[in-house]
Amino acid sequence: MKTFQTAPRDEPRRPWACPGCGSLDEDRAIRSEGFGFVRCARCALWRQQPLPDPDSVRLRYDREYLDYELARQLEFRDLELKSLVEVGFPVDPGARGGTSARRTLLDVGCATGALAAALRDRGWDARGVEVSPVMATRGRADYGLDIFVGTLEEARFPDGAFDAVHASHLIEHLHDPAAFLAECSRVLAPDGELVLTTPNVRSFQFALKGGAWRSAIRDHLVLFSDRTLGVLAGRAGFVPVSSVTWGGWPAGERPTFLKKPLDAAAKRLGSGDVMCLRFRKRGTGDAASLAPGAGRR
Repeated sequence: MKTFQTAPRDEPRRPWACPGCGSLDEDRAIRSEGFGFVRCARCALWRQQPLPDPDSVRLRYDREYLDYELARQLEFRDLELKSLVEVGFPVDPGARGGTSARRTLLDVGCATGALAAALRDRGWDARGVEVSPVMATRGRADYGLDIFVGTLEEARFPDGAFDAVHASHLIEHLHDPAAFLAECSRVLAPDGELVLTTPNVRSFQFALKGGAWRSAIRDHLVLFSDRTLGVLAGRAGFVPVSSVTWGGWPAGERPTFLKKPLDAAAKRLGSGDVMCLRFRKRGTGDAASLAPGAGRR
């Protein structure tokens, strides 16, 4: 079963070059319900082709999307908290001791604000960014969060304003993921941390299903592997710290007895449907060789 996606709309589209390396060359393509994705022959990044208009995409995240998020916000919150723990992110910053100052965290694409509120309650000074006005309004009302309505770039936060930036299921929706990562680096303090959760195109399920994969949806503009996302993050000044993947066989899909062993195998092999990657902003003492290498296909 596909993940939730907004209803088809009549939107302007145009061809676009790879947002990772600028190449127009393609070596693979898949079709999925009236749209498709191509893989860059140079860097192996997958992108939706042609590209839907950015302003049209922004209008997709309306009341329907809010209703979807509200129905599942606590499930999503708990799953993301679990993944943060698994990659070693300090969800309880006070547990480290040594300072009385509250560490600052920005949750980009915070949706209803459930995760940001949970991290705030654990000791983070947490704020949010959300492009959907209806979701930002709900997050402010339900959780009392400080949420900027718009994109991270539009927020214009000061340099080094945050100790951590988190973005769950956001980067795959962006027209310019490289610019987003550069902005994350700018607003992070030295040695600040970036955590990204996104579908994993190197998953067992994508290899099996192609265009029928549950994350090959019209709302996802770019599909990453750990390697292709690591390359972009490295160019923006980040060093990889840790990662985890999960999801090998969709719930309810037949034969159901495959779910438990395939989920375990996918997690062990790094081929789960979803990945959580933890990075640190590169410091002046880090060697340039720590940046991730060439894209894996």
